[in-house]
Amino acid sequence: MTDNLKSSSSRSANPKWAIKNGSFAVLRPEQPVLHGWMVIEGDRITYIGEEEPQLEEGVQVVDGTHLFFMPGLINTHGHTAMSLLRGYGDDMVLQEWLQEKMWPMEAKFTSNDVYWGTSLSVLEMLKGGTTTFLDMYDHMDQVGKVVTESGMRAALTRGVIGLCPEDVQRHKLNEAIQFAKDWHGQADGRITAMISPHAPYTCPPDFIEKFVQAAHDLDLPMHTHMSETKAEVEQNVRDYGTRPAIHLEKLGMFSRPTILAHAVHLTDEEIDILAKHHVTVSHNPGSNLKLASGVARVTDMMQAGITVSLGTDSAASNNNLDMFEEMRLAALIHKGVSGDPTAVPAAEALRMGTIYGAQSLFLEGVGALEAGMKADFIAVNTDQAHFLPRTDFISHVIYSASAKDVEHVWVDGKQVVKHGSCLTLDEERIRREAQAAFEGLLSR
Repeated sequence: MTDNLKSSSSRSANPKWAIKNGSFAVLRPEQPVLHGWMVIEGDRITYIGEEEPQLEEGVQVVDGTHLFFMPGLINTHGHTAMSLLRGYGDDMVLQEWLQEKMWPMEAKFTSNDVYWGTSLSVLEMLKGGTTTFLDMYDHMDQVGKVVTESGMRAALTRGVIGLCPEDVQRHKLNEAIQFAKDWHGQADGRITAMISPHAPYTCPPDFIEKFVQAAHDLDLPMHTHMSETKAEVEQNVRDYGTRPAIHLEKLGMFSRPTILAHAVHLTDEEIDILAKHHVTVSHNPGSNLKLASGVARVTDMMQAGITVSLGTDSAASNNNLDMFEEMRLAALIHKGVSGDPTAVPAAEALRMGTIYGAQSLFLEGVGALEAGMKADFIAVNTDQAHFLPRTDFISHVIYSASAKDVEHVWVDGKQVVKHGSCLTLDEERIRREAQAAFEGLLSR
């Protein structure tokens, strides 16, 4: 695409422009890839098809030759500020990793640390083609500021660990509620909020019930970690006499729209419970493999009708935020563990990283290249050796591509990455400040 792309990100009231000669991942069963045109007006796609549309005089037309256009990738679970701890604790069991490495360092985080850690993650995600992400953390006002500045879309939630005195619990809950009230719908609607007790093993039952009530009061979805490891499932059985999904159902969590992170260790009964309540799941294959947490029963969940999307988790447990890698892992792992090469086909892996992500986050009008949908999309450079021959672009995206192949990114119809450079954030400063923030953590 030529340099006249610059005009396509115009901030005029209702800019209209078009792409010609493009290859588009429409993911229709009868036609996964469409070759032709896409028209964008304001923040929406208004036309996509093989036939040249009738355009008013003066509409900017740009050439999409050698680019493959896809819906923006959607990362449905993470902790963006933890990019400051990338590489700080590796090759450890989850509970030891948390208790010995992560939690002591995270206790030192200031709002400034969260701002620069989040900025580092958002920069990495945007340049890698992720246009929407979910974040569960503390100092969430800082995360909201970064999202606003970057032009990204995000579902944000103040995650709360309840292993503390009752007055501290009350303070944390009030903080989570206030954040949701202040930020839901902000950044021109790009920010939505959720309510998030951290996990059933870190939050007492009555505390979780208070979060459920808050979600009802605010009419917001819920998010939590669940059944990431066998150890936490066993602890749940010891503490409460039942497995986590049954436990959360009894506490009323699934009376709200809910997205669970991980859900690695589930029984058939638990899968049925999640399906019955339309609970969605963020599958985090890279993080789960690195921490040896296990392999989630993704194909069983999907066969039961559960919407399964993809998340990276944090850069401290992954150690990158490359959603192309997560899509490839999802396609490969479940073939390997099932012995079925058709378990997660390439097109299904791409849906997990896009439209299923939007559905998991309860977002409407996001996640697909269709007329009427939000203009959140990316362009991958296919003029490279690993994209040849031009047999199947969706196969190439899943099995050959990486985040580094992303050339351009748009969110809400505005271009935020051009020729691999972020237009909305100061990359050099973010790199410098993030390193300084990590060194500051070490010195405290």
